[in-house]
Amino acid sequence: MRRRIGWALPVLLGMMALVPALAQPPQGPPDKAGPPQGGGPMMGGKREVVSQFDKDGDNKLNKDERVAAREFLKKNASGRGFFPKGGFGKGKTEPAKPGPKVAPADVKNFPDATLYEPTVLRTIFLQFEDNDWEAEMADFYHTDVAIPASMTVDGKTYSDVGVGFRGASSYFTVGTGFKRSLNVTVDHSNDKQRLYGAKTLNLLNAHDDPTFLGSALYSHIARQHLPTPKVNLVKLVINGESWGVYVNEQQFDRQFVKENFKTDKGDRWKVQGNPGNGAGLRYIGDKVEDYKRRYQLKSDDNDKSWKALMALCKALNQTPADQLEEALKPILDVDSLLWFLAIDNAVINCDGYWIRASDFSLFRDPKGIFHIVPHDFNECFRAPQGPGFGGGPGGFRPKGKDGGPPGDKQKDGPPDRLKEKDGPPDERPKDKDGADRPKSAETPRVVGVGLDPLVGLTDVNKPLRSKLLAVPKFRDQYLRNMRTLAEESFDWAKLGPLVAQYRALIDKEVEADTRKLYSYEDFLALTADKAEGPAQRRGGAMNLRAFMDQRRKYLLDNADVKAAGK
Repeated sequence: MRRRIGWALPVLLGMMALVPALAQPPQGPPDKAGPPQGGGPMMGGKREVVSQFDKDGDNKLNKDERVAAREFLKKNASGRGFFPKGGFGKGKTEPAKPGPKVAPADVKNFPDATLYEPTVLRTIFLQFEDNDWEAEMADFYHTDVAIPASMTVDGKTYSDVGVGFRGASSYFTVGTGFKRSLNVTVDHSNDKQRLYGAKTLNLLNAHDDPTFLGSALYSHIARQHLPTPKVNLVKLVINGESWGVYVNEQQFDRQFVKENFKTDKGDRWKVQGNPGNGAGLRYIGDKVEDYKRRYQLKSDDNDKSWKALMALCKALNQTPADQLEEALKPILDVDSLLWFLAIDNAVINCDGYWIRASDFSLFRDPKGIFHIVPHDFNECFRAPQGPGFGGGPGGFRPKGKDGGPPGDKQKDGPPDRLKEKDGPPDERPKDKDGADRPKSAETPRVVGVGLDPLVGLTDVNKPLRSKLLAVPKFRDQYLRNMRTLAEESFDWAKLGPLVAQYRALIDKEVEADTRKLYSYEDFLALTADKAEGPAQRRGGAMNLRAFMDQRRKYLLDNADVKAAGK
């Protein structure tokens, strides 16, 4: 089980939206790892800097403008001093070593392969003007400033793309010189510039995932049932030096919407990871401002969109169970939502809705129907853990040494259901804006990967579960979905060859990667066809086959799953 930061500090940082996943210690040297710079994360979006220093009016910052902005941020950045100089880690580690030199002529090109083709390892070259690009991006972390670079892919060069660090715990728990996640804006200087149709690249560092495969496997499973971002693996070279394997995850943007919903119109929201933010579609009243604090509208802002979101929350939370199907039919794609909920639980997504009531996206199509889209799914295929699981904000409280009640063994049937702890509205804690914030409910027992499929049935913080699964028809469909996932998606005879394909594709690159967050030995052990040595490694990650076999057996033996559809 990975080490977690005590909840006193996250509560203090909640005002800064830093609660998400204050996870494990920095993998880089403590004297170089540090807090988010450039102002730190701000609730509801990035800190706006460009407009203040854009003297030539081109909506971006040139080198001289960035120098002035960096100096300003160093003197005026909010949030500094919250973190120790060495981050949250203890002890010393060796600094990262430079990776092998790589030139475009040294790599194989794949001009005929799609951007997310799983069978190829495409190399992406980024060339920055200055060698201090990492420090500059750290200074502008979580602002609207992107650092210009040229990008070369498959022998073609794309000029003036914009690059910046992204992520929360995947950023500030990783030391300087080690692999951090990047956002690449392909159309930073040219509105029409695309890379195989993409305007944005999300190059992720596989935080808490020594296999590098968690996101790719989740996407592979989920895309068989609902619209989900595509994922594959790439090799990244920065200023001529290999930075190893990165996860390449599709952006939730108009291109994604057009590809999956056959339209480029509609409203898009992103729900950031924040266990205490109350953004799980809980109804909090009719003030638009209260929702804007919790949900990020990525499309054009208008009152009609926000009122539609509020109406969905109200219908979901206040409609009696026997009337809910009829109320939701014209405004929510329930079928894909039930798949989303089933996958979220089946793979034990430790950043998922079932535990955090966050980390998902919303799309409202031109007909007014809402669709749930998965987001941030690298921390799965392991035993339950994460912010909130140990009793923190929005969390759960396992009762015994193994996560279950002391002296009570796991039985064939489902564990005891959650007990609602909420008092009358006037007794509940309040949000900043005065809205009721329901207390968390307790978890049922959990033994290993035995997370109950019906967890959260009375947790009012998670109405997608507690309200929808209170409807017998929806609960039955959800449980039948769980059975399908166990029988088909978790069958190692089907999934094992895909894992082996990915392992062979990146094996040599992972071994040579000097900036990776986990050891090559962990990678081999967790992707091996048979579990050898410890079942879990750093970050709580499990051997993939061990997880699939154990989770599959648990679900197929579960009494509720067995009874579904009968």
